[in-house]
Amino acid sequence: MPNPSIKNEEQYQALRDKGYSKEKAARIANASNTGKKGGQAPPYEERTKEELYQKAKEIGIDGRSDMNKSELIKALRNH
Repeated sequence: MPNPSIKNEEQYQALRDKGYSKEKAARIANASNTGKKGGQAPPYEERTKEELYQKAKEIGIDGRSDMNKSELIKALRNH
């Protein structure tokens, strides 16, 4: 049964089949640049700790205030 809040149902199902969580699959399938390659965002290593913290806050990563830069990068990549 299609979910009306998912913009790209085919991509969502493919991600779920690969083992992605419902939340992560939905976030990827609903991204405005879904299906495009070569995003323009700088790699996490080139961002400041504050930028990484704000991204972690947007996503809702718990414990972010106690993390250093490398821990924030790991948490963002694994979320």
